[in-house]
Amino acid sequence: MTSLRIAILLTAVFFFLTPAAAEKRLTIVHTNDLHSHLQGFSPELDFRPFAENADQTLGGWSRVATVIRQTREARNHPVLVLDAGDFSMGSLFHMLIREEAFELRLLAAMGYDAVTLGNHEFDLKPRGLAAILQTAKARGGLPPIVAANPVFDRREPALAELEDAFVAAGVKPYLVLERDGLKIGIFGILGRNAVEVSPFAKPLTFRDPIDTARDMVDILRRQEKADIVICLSHGGLTDNPKHSEDLILAREVPGIDVIVSGHSHTKLDKPLVVGNTLVVQAWCYGKQVGVMDLAWNNGKVALQNYAAVPVTSAIEGDQEIQRMIDGFKRQIDQDLLRPVGMSYDQALAETRWDLTNDAEESPLGNLIADSIRWYVNTTDPAAGDPAARVVVAVESNGIIRDNLLAGRTGKIILGDLFRTFPLGIGADDTMSYPLISFYLYGSEIKKALEIVTSVRPLKGDDYFLQISGLRFTYNPRRMIFDRVTGIEIGSEEGGYRPLDYSAADRQLYRVAANIYNAAFLKLVGRFTYGMLEIVPKDRSGRSIEKLSDARVDADPARPGVQELKEWQGLVKYVRSFPDTDGNSLADIPEKYRGKLGRIVANPSMNPVSLVYRPGKPTLIALAVLGGFVLFLAAVAVAIIKRKKLKLKA
Repeated sequence: MTSLRIAILLTAVFFFLTPAAAEKRLTIVHTNDLHSHLQGFSPELDFRPFAENADQTLGGWSRVATVIRQTREARNHPVLVLDAGDFSMGSLFHMLIREEAFELRLLAAMGYDAVTLGNHEFDLKPRGLAAILQTAKARGGLPPIVAANPVFDRREPALAELEDAFVAAGVKPYLVLERDGLKIGIFGILGRNAVEVSPFAKPLTFRDPIDTARDMVDILRRQEKADIVICLSHGGLTDNPKHSEDLILAREVPGIDVIVSGHSHTKLDKPLVVGNTLVVQAWCYGKQVGVMDLAWNNGKVALQNYAAVPVTSAIEGDQEIQRMIDGFKRQIDQDLLRPVGMSYDQALAETRWDLTNDAEESPLGNLIADSIRWYVNTTDPAAGDPAARVVVAVESNGIIRDNLLAGRTGKIILGDLFRTFPLGIGADDTMSYPLISFYLYGSEIKKALEIVTSVRPLKGDDYFLQISGLRFTYNPRRMIFDRVTGIEIGSEEGGYRPLDYSAADRQLYRVAANIYNAAFLKLVGRFTYGMLEIVPKDRSGRSIEKLSDARVDADPARPGVQELKEWQGLVKYVRSFPDTDGNSLADIPEKYRGKLGRIVANPSMNPVSLVYRPGKPTLIALAVLGGFVLFLAAVAVAIIKRKKLKLKA
């Protein structure tokens, strides 16, 4: 607490000692991608919000509230608190978001002046977001929300309901705040990639963010006469400036003074400068808060100072905000968990090491993928037939949201376990992704694995797949979409055997995944121009048109489908492990301490390795190369003939 107070005071003193006669001063405190991480983590058992330097946890909204309060106290000029979206979806707290809207109520209590909507605010579909807004308004208020590029079609009942909720909750394309004689225009947009990964927002559509931003700047500058224009953009930043949406936004749309960026979970220690635009982002989950001091002078905005404040146990939590969070936690226990015999802080298992997820085969990824295969095979009545058992299960890194850390006690509580993959909604509108199963040919399993070898390098680490029930090798030097060089199915316990992935083999293999990842597998052929076409099938080989029809039913005797929720499967899987030390808690097995060799890269430029068992992409490349060689040969022959004719002449 002391170090934070000193840092904020020094920043303020520096700011105060550099005045100019006509200057106006403004401080922006900004966050993004808070994802319902109300508690410090991880593990949460270590979190002690009122004990300074007592633990290694990061984040916690009560600590963020302290940064906000102390920043305001240290300055005698306006301070704006802004968030760039994805404030929800990421912990057990969001499980009651439609009924309680904890997140929006807290943001209002913490004093946020404006927030925008991220892609995950649409995870519960348009009607879900409408319910969240209505609940927040009715149960304690919400901060001002700006969202400029949603496009409503009132012929769709769900969109008419959402638009009405926007109006009732005061959601606007932009707002203008007057502070100390300055007119500050703030608008919000959802970026292109964020729209692409928002399948549950449909039928809602979004206007192009660049075009929208141009219009917003024009309105704010010309009509509203704003002195400062701020964009809350859930677009994101990447290492490649050519594909970094919020840098592109800054280049393409002059007139924006500050872009508060979100979506990509980027940790910046200082603003990026593009022309006259400052671009900032503050990591994710409340682990960092950005504090930016600006000076406005005669129409120009200048950066005076910037602090990327790490939210650690050096910061004592705000007692009122933590009191609210503790009350919400009790409500989660009472309304959600107690009816199923569980509690938020219930210890499920223990580990002597950290289980982390990386952009490669990882211990946590293996654990989660194994839990999917195990859960379906131990729950689905159809799996009693050996021919109907799940052979392969997959999970994507984009769905795995946190690590499982041993911390001081080694205990894994329900709150920590849920946070590893908390997202989604079922076809029955209940929270969290359900598991589905379907059948693929061996050749299609190979195509799915090519997502790891070829799609992930192009589109990012979220597309890396963690797998269970098989292991494979690949050569990253081979032709794109044809890099897998060998596949074996089986397990570490039962051994592995080669999988025939030739196009001629028509044996079907049962695969399990959550419905989000399965939808991606089904769509991957579209953006790979048919190279990775995958068609989920039923047991008889017929194509499955609606993936919701492939949901695993835990009890076919009951009406409807009793969905298997992925997170519940992980809970049951870790509780099934042996208690090796006799303390009545399951212990994470040694196999999950490191990699298991399920995904192995063997880079080689050996010509034989490059063309061994060529698939369609390699055959096409060889044909093109062969045609080009023949063309060059024909040209060479023609040139030689012409020279000979000239010599004869």
